[in-house]
Amino acid sequence: MTDTKKISNAIRNYVHNECDKEELDYAFSLFEEPYKNLEIRTQLYNVWETENYGQCSVPGPDEFNDMLLRIHRKINFTSTGKKVSRGKNLYLGLAKIAAILLIGALIGVLVVNNWSSSPVYFTSYAPNGSVSQVVLPDNSLVYLNSGSELKYAVNGKRGLREVYLSGEAWFDVEHVEDNQFIVHTPFYDVNVVGTQFNVKAYPEDNTVSTTLERGTVQITSSDQFKIAEDVVLKPGQHLVFDRQSKNIRLMNVNTRYYTSWKDNKLIFINMSLKELVTMLERKYGVEIEMTDSSILNYHYDGTIKNESILEVLDVLKETLPISYVIENQKVIIRHE
Repeated sequence: MTDTKKISNAIRNYVHNECDKEELDYAFSLFEEPYKNLEIRTQLYNVWETENYGQCSVPGPDEFNDMLLRIHRKINFTSTGKKVSRGKNLYLGLAKIAAILLIGALIGVLVVNNWSSSPVYFTSYAPNGSVSQVVLPDNSLVYLNSGSELKYAVNGKRGLREVYLSGEAWFDVEHVEDNQFIVHTPFYDVNVVGTQFNVKAYPEDNTVSTTLERGTVQITSSDQFKIAEDVVLKPGQHLVFDRQSKNIRLMNVNTRYYTSWKDNKLIFINMSLKELVTMLERKYGVEIEMTDSSILNYHYDGTIKNESILEVLDVLKETLPISYVIENQKVIIRHE
């Protein structure tokens, strides 16, 4: 069998829930890195035509991402309230494809177990140097910041919509009556009905924070850690949890300082060079070494949008007593 025929059979059998285990594993291997095989796109266009997802002419190559999004949303709409395993697997399959291919930098892996009744999860990951966009099966929109990972329980415990975040993400949660949305972090949970908010929970950071733009969220204890009392945030509030002292600070802020990263823009006010270096490593996917720890206490104000890492370093060099060199793909910053 030719590769083209094998790919075609795997994709079609997958969306119709007709794969055996070997073919299912092969389909997943294709979807893990779809950008490496252009034949996958051809077969997905064929799915678009034969399954009548678009209800319109076949999109051109430049509209491929839009096609995937519309497939994803249509499956979500038509499968709502239906208790049929085939429709469910079709929905999960193309939702996975849409999540993987919607943004080029996004790497998504759907972990499906057709042979158990356990919750079904998929994981989306934004590598360092990229920001990824994910549309969840309930149509909630998520932006993942560099070096972040989001695991979503499609049919989570207790019937809840649940996500597990490592890193930073901005959420626009679709309101679903009597169906709560929960963001789990290692130190607290964020309980949501329908709202816009940002959660920052990188495992290597000393703090975990939540910023509310619209609606209401409630911060509650997680399974791993108990906070003294629940905290309800109002729009414009920013909560910071210190992982060492276990203290919580709640303040009123300009939320765009904490959410502009999703628009490829970083705003920092009185940020220490130590924090700034971590931010630059995540944004540009580079390694930065500081030869003198005393300069980490310098503070800086600024905005980064479309500048390259070299342009940012040149600006820092002009405003702070530092210099830099690049050795073996590593940026080394020295005190002047």
